[in-house]
Amino acid sequence: MKQPYRILVVDDEPDLEPLIKLRMRRKIRSGVYSFEFAENGLEALEVLKQHEDIDMVVTDISMPQMDGLSLLEEIPGVAGDDLRCVVVSAYGDMKNIRTAMNRGAFDFITKPVDFDDLNITIERSLEHLEQWREAAAARDKLVAIENELQVAHSTQQSILPKVFPQNSDYHVFGHMEPARNVGGDFYDVIRLQDNRVGLAIADVSDKGVPAALFMMSSRTLLKGAAIGTDDPGEALGEVNKLLHEENEALMFVTVLYSIYDSATGTLTYSNGGHDAPLLVRPDGSSELLPLTNGVALGIAPDVEFSSNSVHLEPGDAVVLYTDGVTEAMNSKGEQFGVERMNHVFATSPPKNSEQAAQTIFEAVREFVGDAQQFDDITCLVLHRSEDGS
Repeated sequence: MKQPYRILVVDDEPDLEPLIKLRMRRKIRSGVYSFEFAENGLEALEVLKQHEDIDMVVTDISMPQMDGLSLLEEIPGVAGDDLRCVVVSAYGDMKNIRTAMNRGAFDFITKPVDFDDLNITIERSLEHLEQWREAAAARDKLVAIENELQVAHSTQQSILPKVFPQNSDYHVFGHMEPARNVGGDFYDVIRLQDNRVGLAIADVSDKGVPAALFMMSSRTLLKGAAIGTDDPGEALGEVNKLLHEENEALMFVTVLYSIYDSATGTLTYSNGGHDAPLLVRPDGSSELLPLTNGVALGIAPDVEFSSNSVHLEPGDAVVLYTDGVTEAMNSKGEQFGVERMNHVFATSPPKNSEQAAQTIFEAVREFVGDAQQFDDITCLVLHRSEDGS
């Protein structure tokens, strides 16, 4: 029988322990999670020494005696790298969040703690830990490139969102079908203040483990930048600067990042060398939204990224995709292209985000047939409900 994941929560707020036990009671009772608690970094180190089977640390940053950033520095000497750390920080505290990521934090959540977000972050972090442990156990047996690609595939899949926001105004759905030669596609959905949501889709250059690692770094930096600004262009500029600072491999990533404000129906987006988003109307007509002339991230420092806004009417859908869709090739050497994507929606207007994504994947599969897939195929769709205000 599988043992529960043991999670150490480090926070000096006395109300947090009973609150977590209450909100997580079902998973505690069913043996999925087991919790330990400490009030500061020094207590946390003692718990880690006593319990070598801690799988995850969730730590506040501001605490007496030893803060969360100092704790992150000490953890490798006590527990190695066989656990995942998540930090809890004040909203918009980019300096400390960046420091935490540099010291090994896998992810972060913001205060006040949203327990739905906490639960998703814990699940995602533990899934990645499982993939890491499987890869570590198998690394002595990696004798061929196919093994390396499987590690990259597992890493790639572990960070993709599996729960998407849905309400009466809009819903989101994303999906990726990885190629046999694993690339670096990823998408993310970022919950922001005031019922706004950030949507990102990206494609990293190169393939295999290097692309997967660069993808993870890009995703983490983008999430951090997203909560620090309301301007997608500023967010991409921040990520670009940070990626360029430590990019010895000279890799790059194309990114489309957008923010949807459900209160106004406005989608604001910025493009870092990525394919233009497709706006699909309820009658099946569609158009590519204007590019914002940004370049791929990681190539050059101090690049300015502009933003553009579009108002979504009820029933509108915005499709974000990677070039694995438009450049999918059949046995005749023909590419799927944007025109075919437009035609797909002309005959089958989307009723919701999941249907829109499925329509694209089915059309690409039918077009490609038995031809080998050489690139990831990824879509992320936002659909405003027909009765949206």
